[in-house]
Amino acid sequence: MTYRIATLAALTAICLSAPAFAATTIKVVEGGEGGGPMTLSLDQSTVKAGSVVFAVHNDAVSEAHEMVLVRLKTANEEVPVVAAKHRVDEKALKSLGEVSDLKPGADGTLKAKLKAGTYLLLCNIKGHYEAGMHAKLTVTK
Repeated sequence: MTYRIATLAALTAICLSAPAFAATTIKVVEGGEGGGPMTLSLDQSTVKAGSVVFAVHNDAVSEAHEMVLVRLKTANEEVPVVAAKHRVDEKALKSLGEVSDLKPGADGTLKAKLKAGTYLLLCNIKGHYEAGMHAKLTVTK
């Protein structure tokens, strides 16, 4: 009887300590001020397919930013930029969600279920993408 109780207790502890289907969290830091270089960095550039939480932080002092998530058709897909507007043509890409209007110092989150492929994270505030505010994410099986 003691053996059964010990076994049951061990199995319960294992089940409670290892959450099934836990989401992967990717930390995203955005930075840059108007007129200068813009950055969007990820703490991991490759993750396994499944549920992903993007924890986004705007590290800028005076500039608002956003993070748009799109899936690319190929790893080398050209992203269409409307030169006159200095913005990515979001209508030509399929957005999977975004964290918008992040004030300086603010945080936001985006949850998504990702399949294997290449994704692009970008800020589409006027001129920010062109100033370097984008990063690719590879999702594996």
